[in-house]
Amino acid sequence: MTAVRAPASSANLGAGFDVLAMALGVALEIGDGQPPERARVIDEHHPTRRAFEGAGGDQRTLWIRGPVPMGRGMGFSGAARVGGAALAVALDRGGLDDVGRAAALDVAADLEGHGDNAAASVFGGIVAWTNGRALALPLGPRLGDAALVLWIPRSSTSTDRSRASLAPVVDRAAATANLATLTQLIVALSRDDPALLVGATADELHQPTRLADRPDSAAALQAGIEAGAWCGWLSGSGPTIALWADSDVADAVVTALPTGGTARQVAIDRRGVELVE
Repeated sequence: MTAVRAPASSANLGAGFDVLAMALGVALEIGDGQPPERARVIDEHHPTRRAFEGAGGDQRTLWIRGPVPMGRGMGFSGAARVGGAALAVALDRGGLDDVGRAAALDVAADLEGHGDNAAASVFGGIVAWTNGRALALPLGPRLGDAALVLWIPRSSTSTDRSRASLAPVVDRAAATANLATLTQLIVALSRDDPALLVGATADELHQPTRLADRPDSAAALQAGIEAGAWCGWLSGSGPTIALWADSDVADAVVTALPTGGTARQVAIDRRGVELVE
């Protein structure tokens, strides 16, 4: 039996719409052969199966397990596709090196239609998807070792419907504002400076529309910031909210979040997709 671990991800990080993504310390495990405990067999329509076959895999039995919910804005489909493609590559090559990871990303990004989530699941950390390739962003110890609090509601969001709700034309002032906050976020990362994260995930292109449809998510975002998180954002198309905070205030952030969802502290995954024993 061969298995891989592919981390979930949080995309956009506010103003980085369809560009930025962060790998999360919660993952899917995907393997072949006899399913282990709490795993389920993948059918022919599953995104993992399609990525596995797209990367040259055969018709063998595949299984999946892991606490990454579908339709919550945590990059389930990206992680599932990365895991399937990486498993096929690992079986073919007898391992998973950087060349193999890049090959898995090509397959997963093509199936996803955009590469931000898939790139984070492949490489870990924080990545920018630019001109068809993944660029790793710096992540120093102060920000990299800080807490990430997820507020995950019980209901889901359709990514396709959420995208369809966005305006086809972007206001120039909104675009300028997003460029400013995105620049602030990049500088915060390059300096490993938590103070610069304050206000660095504000967005005017997609979050206002999406949060208007999810007042529970909007309330969670506001509550987390008021409780002391440096910044927060709608994770992907939502409805999950991600909040970045100093470890000293993470418990207070969790306590402040609404009861209509599950609050969970996770680390930022640094490893990306990898083989597991």
